[in-house]
Amino acid sequence: MILFSANLGFLWKDLALPDAIRAAYRHGFDAVECHWPYDIPSSEVRAALEDTSLPMLGLNTPLAKGDADNFGLAALPGREKEAREGVLTALGYAAEIGARGVHVMAGKVEKTPEAEACFLSLLGFAADAAAKQDLEIWIEPINPMDVPGYYLNHTDAALRLIKAIDAPHLGLMFDCYHIAKQGGDVLRELDQCWPYIRHIQIAGVPDRGEPHDSTVSYENLCRDLLARGYQGYLGAEYRPQKSVEQGLGWLSDLRQTLSEV
Repeated sequence: MILFSANLGFLWKDLALPDAIRAAYRHGFDAVECHWPYDIPSSEVRAALEDTSLPMLGLNTPLAKGDADNFGLAALPGREKEAREGVLTALGYAAEIGARGVHVMAGKVEKTPEAEACFLSLLGFAADAAAKQDLEIWIEPINPMDVPGYYLNHTDAALRLIKAIDAPHLGLMFDCYHIAKQGGDVLRELDQCWPYIRHIQIAGVPDRGEPHDSTVSYENLCRDLLARGYQGYLGAEYRPQKSVEQGLGWLSDLRQTLSEV
């Protein structure tokens, strides 16, 4: 069965995270995910999750203090101590709220052998730490148009890293928007990445609006995923063009598609 998750980094951003969780529940989502929940006590987030019975799928590693534009630290030589502390902070928070995975953010840095070695070392550390808590570590290619200079921007590079670490608790966050934004064929990339995918995200291409306004057919994606026996979530990580509520027609449309297959 394919279910749907609301990414609260983009949806209901005007609400405090516990209230956004409750909003996602009221509007029919099956799960939630977030970006950086660390300013909210984990007890408040857990209470909202328990009230709604929604699972929290994942969250991001913290951004560097005073340097939020860096999009992470994992591949930055010289920042190894801070990056490891961030991983442990994220895993600790994830465990406290019952989340499933942590997205380790690579950061903006030139692609050098030193950066790759740094990233590999950090991912090995993160996968080992996650295994002790039965959590997952995810990495996600982010397209260079939206985030110029981000170290990890293509699925080929992500797969190379995952295969090099070869740890069961490390996998890929497959974001259809980022793949299609730089010209990738989502279904072809899905086939290549399939054994390593831990979570899938969707948004309209090219503007990152609602999924129904997209050059990618998410109806076809759903059919393909059902044929593969996918038993996970599609994470709605898009920027609402008006209010969240006004744009939720895509959710009922995709549920209808799934019911007809």
